[in-house]
Amino acid sequence: MSIIHLGALDWGIIAAVLVFIIGTGLVLSRRAEKDSAAFFLGSRAMPWWLLGTSMVATTFATDTPNLVTGLVRQNGVAANWSWWAFLITGMLTAFIYARLWRRLGVTTDIAFYELRYAGRPAAFLRGFRAIYLGLFFNVLVMANVTLALVKYGNVLFGLSPLLIVAVAGLATVLLSASGGLLGVLVTDFFLFLISMAGAVAAAWFALHHDGVGGLHGLMLHSAVLDKRPVLPDFSDPNQYVPLFLVPLLLQWWSAWYPGAEPGGGGYVAQRMLAARDERNATGAVVLFNIAHYALRPWPWIIVALASLVVFPDLASLKAALPHVDAALIQDDLAYPAMLTLLPAGFIGLAVASILAAYISTISTMLNLGSAYLVNDVYSRFLRPRASERDKVRAGQAATVLLMVLAAVLALALQSAMQAFRLLLAVGAGTGLLFFLRWFWGRINAWSEIAAMVFSLLAAAGLELFAPASLQTWQRFALTVALTTAGWLAVTLLTPPTPAAKLAAFRAHIAKEGVPASAGLKRHVLSATIATLGVYALLFAIGAALYEHGLLAAFLGLGALAAGAAVWRLSRHSL
Repeated sequence: MSIIHLGALDWGIIAAVLVFIIGTGLVLSRRAEKDSAAFFLGSRAMPWWLLGTSMVATTFATDTPNLVTGLVRQNGVAANWSWWAFLITGMLTAFIYARLWRRLGVTTDIAFYELRYAGRPAAFLRGFRAIYLGLFFNVLVMANVTLALVKYGNVLFGLSPLLIVAVAGLATVLLSASGGLLGVLVTDFFLFLISMAGAVAAAWFALHHDGVGGLHGLMLHSAVLDKRPVLPDFSDPNQYVPLFLVPLLLQWWSAWYPGAEPGGGGYVAQRMLAARDERNATGAVVLFNIAHYALRPWPWIIVALASLVVFPDLASLKAALPHVDAALIQDDLAYPAMLTLLPAGFIGLAVASILAAYISTISTMLNLGSAYLVNDVYSRFLRPRASERDKVRAGQAATVLLMVLAAVLALALQSAMQAFRLLLAVGAGTGLLFFLRWFWGRINAWSEIAAMVFSLLAAAGLELFAPASLQTWQRFALTVALTTAGWLAVTLLTPPTPAAKLAAFRAHIAKEGVPASAGLKRHVLSATIATLGVYALLFAIGAALYEHGLLAAFLGLGALAAGAAVWRLSRHSL
């Protein structure tokens, strides 16, 4: 197998996607430039279905299919619990925190700090988190996603990394800088459809490969049998502890992870703030969780399982991709290798889906990053009297700057994953604080500062000095324990937020005089039932693919029953 040569039809499909993206940004530019609320939040008038689809499209990053493929090939389908567990976080966000974010009425989630806390510590938190998340963390995330796109183009098609970055980056910047969030949302809707079509096409042709023998043949193949189970081997603690227990008992509530921030944050909070009302904010996050966790994973999983038949080991992958550096041949490259099986036209669709996933993710990160830098640094500290036009222009300039920095970093690095994992580890142990800070008045600005400091010290210390025998999940658990104990101690040893400030915050998130904590048990129950319902739907689809019809029907009915129960519980309380 050699470098794939795209035909006229393939190039036509790719060109059509790029023209649509750029055209959408230009068409919507006048509406987006009206004021900063229009540019960063779509004038706070967005419907749930558009916001929810946009969240799903954003998480459909270029490297996500590769990640899932690597998980399945190495540890089986059960390894996906490492991210499936975040569904619990997502549903709590939907039923408890979405309405609270919408009531805040701010432009970014970072503005929360000066509404909830008082004085210089609150201002420091807002400025520091804006620069950290909007610039450093954002650029690293975008560079990692860009690097994945570069590998796709270079590995499969022999395209120059500079050409890939230039074309994809230019299209994304034109969309983000001209169309603002509204442009991102509109294109996300169509880009998600393209991305799903490409993923389904990849799964279809993977199943119809001569060696696979269709869905029935795949499920009975010897290379797949031990990778199929959605639950780990409970007789082996080395399997069920890191793959299942740690994600479900510890990770979901303690870790800060982009797209699954405890209590909502980042682009999820931005979408909730852009909703036309509380119901639309809640509905958007519910739709996101259903599509993200239940509907989207299976095409990737099917491709990953089929790849075990077509490319059973790394040696076979190397033989299939002789032009690729041997150091890059890892299990995650099995997904792009499977794309080489697609016929003309469908290859273009697959490439377009990868490009769509890239642009969807990067455009959101550019808009969000520029929102942080403009609203929480530029207009808050540098130019407090900046006009709305100045804010929009500053947002456009920040968009270009962030893309340039991400492109340069992507071209300079071979892998950003080690640094990215460290950044994620730095958030371990802070999650409980993000859940509680809305309701526990004792938490103050020093609690948040302490959580950042303890998490950084614990993660860095364990990374540098922990014995090699200490497993990754054990380091994570230690980081969570040390960080949580640290910020709790600081919370109890430092003065609380002034009573007047706390009262003003509680009044801000109350509704018609009813405190935000009212009906909390009902909301938690709704989130719990919704979580079980989405898991039932996820495994109903899996059971159908695994040819267990009766189980699929039973789980499907369970998902429907859960949906009905949640609707009845929540319709009078949103």
